[in-house]
Amino acid sequence: MSEQVKALPIQNPTHASTISWRDYLELTKPRVVALMILTSVIGMLLAAPGVPGWSVLLFGNLGIALLAGAAAVVNHVVDQKIDTVMARTRKRPVATGRIAPLDALLFATVLAALGMVVLVWQVNELTAWLTLASLVGYAGVYTLFLKRATPQNIVIGGLAGAMPPLLGWTAVTGQVESHALLLVLIIFAWTPPHFWALAIHRKEEYAKAGIPMLPVTHGNRYTELHILLYTLMLLAVSLLPFVTGMSGGIYLVGALALGLRFLQYAVRLLRGDDRRVALNTFKYSITYLMALFVVLLVDHFVFVPA
Repeated sequence: MSEQVKALPIQNPTHASTISWRDYLELTKPRVVALMILTSVIGMLLAAPGVPGWSVLLFGNLGIALLAGAAAVVNHVVDQKIDTVMARTRKRPVATGRIAPLDALLFATVLAALGMVVLVWQVNELTAWLTLASLVGYAGVYTLFLKRATPQNIVIGGLAGAMPPLLGWTAVTGQVESHALLLVLIIFAWTPPHFWALAIHRKEEYAKAGIPMLPVTHGNRYTELHILLYTLMLLAVSLLPFVTGMSGGIYLVGALALGLRFLQYAVRLLRGDDRRVALNTFKYSITYLMALFVVLLVDHFVFVPA
């Protein structure tokens, strides 16, 4: 009898035991959030001449990360059916049923509430409300509506993803300032060529899922031309920190080198229409953004305005 009782937990495992904490971590899209926090940290470091206090760096980025993670969780729930169709997303926790949509939404609510408490309590209300607005913009306006409504979804919805440097800046200064908006503008211009390159590579999957990405609705050639045009615009926008006196020569050289390399990828893509080039362009775009902000940060601590 005792042997039968001991065997029961093995023979009848509970459903909860099949859910790992890693599933909940995956819901928050940690890699995406990490890139956002990188730009947020740089916004904080650029906001003032010295290094901000540890409290702002810790609690500011914690609150932003929690709210960004909450938005990512909502994205998993809203895109559950789409995720089951696309190869790169079909193993996501909500898509596979490992986590129920209601449980995911509860998790998102907890993350968002914690994030708001941290920002209001330890940082400032402006940063808290701006971060919440970016959450609503991404999880609500973009994911629920724009993503399925127009091939310009990335262009219009890109503003929400461009907010982190501004959030970092306001966490330090408590104000929305012009140089912070320049950082937002850079990411806003970067977003379309970044995502359209991926969309070309994943064109068939987006078409199957019914998502009107630009390559699906207008074809590769049209999309590649727009990638080139937006990359040119990005190159011009990336020079504005130097033009306005926000940065110096180190940043100018870095921005030109990184931007011209991005432009080279865009030209190759337009000439060759190769899915591998599209994927390489997408990968480089991530490297580009991280490197550009790192160079801007290095320049900030070296360059002394006249």
